[in-house]
Amino acid sequence: MTNPYPVSGMVLPRYSGLSTFMRLPYIPASEMQDIDIALMGLSWDGGTTTRNGSRYGPRQIREMSTLLRSVHPATGIDPYKLVRCADIGDAPTNPVDPMRSLEMLQDFVQQAFDKGARPLVFGGDHLVSLPVLRVVGKQQPLGMIHFDAHTDMYDFYYENSRFTHGTPFRRAIEEGLLDPKRVVQIGIRGTMFAEDEYEWCMEQGITHIGMDFIRERGVDAVVAEARRIVGDAPTYLTFDIDCIDPSYAPGTGVPEIAGVTTYEAQRMLRGLRGLDLAGADMVEVSPPIDPTGNTALVAANLSFEILCLLAERVARR
Repeated sequence: MTNPYPVSGMVLPRYSGLSTFMRLPYIPASEMQDIDIALMGLSWDGGTTTRNGSRYGPRQIREMSTLLRSVHPATGIDPYKLVRCADIGDAPTNPVDPMRSLEMLQDFVQQAFDKGARPLVFGGDHLVSLPVLRVVGKQQPLGMIHFDAHTDMYDFYYENSRFTHGTPFRRAIEEGLLDPKRVVQIGIRGTMFAEDEYEWCMEQGITHIGMDFIRERGVDAVVAEARRIVGDAPTYLTFDIDCIDPSYAPGTGVPEIAGVTTYEAQRMLRGLRGLDLAGADMVEVSPPIDPTGNTALVAANLSFEILCLLAERVARR
């Protein structure tokens, strides 16, 4: 059986053809068979509380990913030779009904998961991680490596709104989808709403790695700590693009200065080789805020790093 493979830029110019993630073949979710990693768009930002537009993220990440080639420059991994990958399209949503949209997103991910594929998801705001976790974390609580400027562990936003892009992982812990003692959040920074904002996280045993730790101890120490926390058990990887400093990736809803550089992000992701990743996502890219497309270009490149991690792990199984 021949693996699906990206269209080569030496055959079809990168500015031509239909835009798919990494120039992979488009195989609708309803038709996919024997796909190991399903790349999919969850084009929904109904949980955004300010500066929305991440519903357009998957489309622009697809476009910018046409610039990527197939072989990792540091490891030599060609993920498309290791496993069968495909772009299975975007989940249907109801843009005016958040709760119905969460159900629709979950059903879409479940369809791919039931056919044996691990999800690599492109959002959308960070609330889209919750329906993914409801699928991949249903059998046992997962660990999580979470790259973000914010914890996304609030109990609610704006009165009693419990489902926003600031609350997904609090809900995931409450629902038993995540083991908080195996959760590490990397890049946390910025001003807070209250002095005790992180108190609930600390009580649950969640680990925060802020920018001072990253700059003072270095990326190798960050990787070592993250690997120690999640161990060898199944783990989810989620990457909010606002983890990256806005000088590199300004197109996001809630940017925070003094963030991770693109090089540091690559180094940290490369240090996660061999972990048992149950799935992953890249979220909060908002093209209307960055018409240059550079934020989406950063997201596409970091997503290729994640794809290589997933492919190598699946191939070893």
